[in-house]
Amino acid sequence: MKKSIKLIALFIVFLLSNWSISAQDKAQQIEQLLSKYNEYGQFNGSALVAENGKVIFKKGFGSANMEWNIPNQPDTKFRLGSISKQFTALLIVKLAEQGKLKLDVPITAYLADYPKENGDKITIHQLLTHTSGIPNYTDAPNFFKDKARNSYTPEQFVKTFSNLPLDFTPGEKFSYSNSGYFLLGYIIEKITGKTYEQYLQETIFIPLKMVNSGYDHSDVILKNRASGYERKGKLITNAAYVDMSIPYAAGSLYSTVEDLYLWDQALYTNKLLSAKSMESLFKPYIHLGRPAYGYGWFIDEVDNGDKGKLKTVGHGGGINGFNTIISRYPADKNLIVLLNNTGGTVLGEMNNAVCAILYNQKFEQPKKSLAFELLEAFSTKGTKAGMESYNKLKNDPTYNIKENDMNRVGYQLLQDGKKKEAIEIFKINVETFPKSGNVYDSLGEAYLADGDKKMAIANYKKSVELDPTNEGGKKILKEITSK
Repeated sequence: MKKSIKLIALFIVFLLSNWSISAQDKAQQIEQLLSKYNEYGQFNGSALVAENGKVIFKKGFGSANMEWNIPNQPDTKFRLGSISKQFTALLIVKLAEQGKLKLDVPITAYLADYPKENGDKITIHQLLTHTSGIPNYTDAPNFFKDKARNSYTPEQFVKTFSNLPLDFTPGEKFSYSNSGYFLLGYIIEKITGKTYEQYLQETIFIPLKMVNSGYDHSDVILKNRASGYERKGKLITNAAYVDMSIPYAAGSLYSTVEDLYLWDQALYTNKLLSAKSMESLFKPYIHLGRPAYGYGWFIDEVDNGDKGKLKTVGHGGGINGFNTIISRYPADKNLIVLLNNTGGTVLGEMNNAVCAILYNQKFEQPKKSLAFELLEAFSTKGTKAGMESYNKLKNDPTYNIKENDMNRVGYQLLQDGKKKEAIEIFKINVETFPKSGNVYDSLGEAYLADGDKKMAIANYKKSVELDPTNEGGKKILKEITSK
């Protein structure tokens, strides 16, 4: 008997030592990967990776504050952007579980001041799943110029979009809308009699001991808060100010990679919700091709080699100066959190590579972004020099063309009044990613800005054909074809 116990103990030690070696090896690969992305100017932030529910890697890269050379750390606080939506969704489901609201009734049952013409047609479920038809307020013309810097109460801001015509009949289709999640925060306040922030702290952050998470306020002195920056090619600038009353329940939270690990772990338990209610967060209510949308989460499948498909649940976020992603792999309790404070970057690409390391799959090594080089050439030397630079570097194996980077560069040129240059950048993107509806949408916008209505129509049509969920493109197409 004693011999059997000894053999079992030795076997357990063997298993643990092998897991440790494996985890250590993966952590080393992850560090090398993220260090290279940092070297290439594509990641400046903090990362945490967990395997089987245990943290195997956490580290900061680059600077939390570039002016004072303060490094990012695992306890650095970042604005989350749309990752905030999953917290709002849980608060709503909690109220439903308590019988304080119903998900399938019109929102006017809880918002007496909301216009009935639209409000009587829209349910809370439709707000949660982006199927309400309410126009996305961040897509409004000149939104960042006219409204983003101003302070509003939730009631005041709801009035800026509540009377707008719906983009489509509620429940008819999916169209990502910050307006819907803003309304969910307002509903929470109406039902609880507390501020969104207060109810959030009481219901989630305090019970989970997420002491480094909260609603961000620009005027509050917050220890270890990262400054937000934007990358314009090789140039880094301070991010434009946004009043945090604007993102509200759709995107105003801050957290750390360590706190988001606590959040991830809690979602495997019934600390916050019953099992049935927790399950409702991750149901694929709306199918968007391969991925689907639940309540504040995208649900997807990724290839796992010979083992078939692997379910993943996650969400990204973006807000002035910050770009974020959280990816959960429930079957194995694996987690990837990447929080970046130099604006939009290739977090999806990075996440896929880290996932490949966790599952012992092959992945693409980081490459320099050709977009950074092209912005400098096109903006300082013009279209001809820019195209020469592109033709020279496009076959260089140390560079690659990243769709989102190219898109950002095109819009930067457009913003600077360099319309012809922007068109060339967007054309390169179309040539490289011919199946992406977004690249055609951007090219259409550039042609429209340059006064070429015929080419604008052609590209918007192609965009909508490739991406039927592109409601913004449909709206513009309707406007320019009716003139």
